[in-house]
Amino acid sequence: MSESVLSEKSFNFAIRVVNLYKYLCKEKNEFVLSNQLLRSGTSIGALPGEG
Repeated sequence: MSESVLSEKSFNFAIRVVNLYKYLCKEKNEFVLSNQLLRSGTSIGALPGEG
């Protein structure tokens, strides 16, 4: 998979995670689980650069 496809997919995934985080905080008042989801879901963008 090329670099641009990987970065585009990881960016789109991170956007979906952020939207889910906002939904969980606003609608369900879930803060602990959603915070961990946000941290782990958005860290995917940094991982391809580590390798």
